[in-house]
Amino acid sequence: MEELRKSDFYFDLPEELIAQDPLEDRASSRLLLLNKSNGGIEHHVFKEIVDYLRPGDCLVLNNTKVLPARLMGVKEETGAAIEVLLLKRKEKDLWETLVKPGKKARPGTRIVFGDGCLRAEVVDVVEEGNRLIRFTYEGIFEEVLDRLGEMPLPPYITHKLQDKNRYQTVYAKYEGSAAAPTAGLHFTKELLAKIEAKGVAVAYVTLHVGLGTFRPVKADNILEHHMHSEYYQVDREAAEKINLAKASGGRVICVGTTSCRTVESAAGEDGRLQECCDNTEIFIYPGYRFKVMDCLITNFHLPESTLVMLVSALAGRENVLHAYEEAIRERYRFFSFGDAMFLTDSFTKDNK
Repeated sequence: MEELRKSDFYFDLPEELIAQDPLEDRASSRLLLLNKSNGGIEHHVFKEIVDYLRPGDCLVLNNTKVLPARLMGVKEETGAAIEVLLLKRKEKDLWETLVKPGKKARPGTRIVFGDGCLRAEVVDVVEEGNRLIRFTYEGIFEEVLDRLGEMPLPPYITHKLQDKNRYQTVYAKYEGSAAAPTAGLHFTKELLAKIEAKGVAVAYVTLHVGLGTFRPVKADNILEHHMHSEYYQVDREAAEKINLAKASGGRVICVGTTSCRTVESAAGEDGRLQECCDNTEIFIYPGYRFKVMDCLITNFHLPESTLVMLVSALAGRENVLHAYEEAIRERYRFFSFGDAMFLTDSFTKDNK
């Protein structure tokens, strides 16, 4: 296999196409259909996705919930402003965090948030300069966090989010993500009910999205890139629904790259899933043979990102880059609050 370069996945994106705010109606975003075999393209509205799903298919959704993980505080000693981003819970009140400015947050530094109802002390410096922080508070941590924390929006979104729930899927259930599984933001409860009424199985898996999802690929040879570890879980019900769809000739359609990475990590070599939980560092790029996923609903991703590489593994790099060119020409909205694409095997409507 020829060496894949980071630059092979570059495209020029006008900055004004980066969506800064969510649409009022989640399901009214645009939808680009891409035929993964021949590169054919059609333009639709997201709520029409139901017409392109078939009875017997299985839609796989990631039900992780984003923590309002960005905390703005002050150093107890000096009153200097300091920002803490929760990354991973290590013990009950001990978290691995990203602190800005980091250099001044030495072990022993004490931080106060809000009116003092949440306090913290830097305990240690760990890999990549992240800080281990121990929190003290009264009551329930999640409730304090909900009151004081802000959603950890990606760095390319500069507008303030008016409603926290808009960076959360309507089916979010298990807290633990530092970023939303954004392909799922297009679904409403009404749309999901229509999909299930059509005879499409809906399976929920969990992958807690880490900030590694925004980390750029630095190595020119993409095989030298190291993916960050993320926790996933597949319960028995989801495994059975996905296995049944595969066995009966239905398609497994993942909503978002996180759902894809979950099922591909959890599957045995025969493509079957069992109830399981683990951490994954799976990196999917062209040449990868999918064991479970047949089709993918996803947003438009950053140039040279691991997410564009994953999409290219399913539909071919040239097809994907051509679709991105078309989306830019047609002024689609990009990234987290942007429009969606459906990488499918057919444009035939199923109106049953």
